[in-house]
Amino acid sequence: MVGFLTPIRRLALVSISVVLLDQFTKWLVVKHLPLYTHIAVIDHFFNITHVLNPGGAFGFFAEQSPGIRKFIFLFLSSGVALFVLWLYRKTARSHIFLSYGLALIFGGAIGNLIDRFRFGKVVDFLDFYVGAFHWPAFNIADSAITIGMGILIYYVIFNKLPEI
Repeated sequence: MVGFLTPIRRLALVSISVVLLDQFTKWLVVKHLPLYTHIAVIDHFFNITHVLNPGGAFGFFAEQSPGIRKFIFLFLSSGVALFVLWLYRKTARSHIFLSYGLALIFGGAIGNLIDRFRFGKVVDFLDFYVGAFHWPAFNIADSAITIGMGILIYYVIFNKLPEI
């Protein structure tokens, strides 16, 4: 039934679901887990850890002043969201799978953008590690963006994007 949704309903369903799940899980973490503490879920592999990321992916721009970070990330997030909406509009009817990927990116961008407006930083809490190898903490929005980007990259690599 989901494949039969109109493009606008598909975008709304996927992106709103991502934003709601992202914001709900972040709310749970902020409410119930003090900053910089963790709960071991799977020993030596996965924790729920409450951290605030002032930078972008992997802490990118974390060392910049708060004003510069806010400008860069609010500007970039808004620009990416608008670009994704434009690309979605051009491809959603003819490329259903791609439209789901773009909706995931859009929902994830909005989820993290909400954090940047609220806190000036992004709430991260999914913390995976194996031995000394520690992946930077991330959240549901980051996961949605990563999956959506994987779908978009597939279309780019295999030259399946329509003429725009």
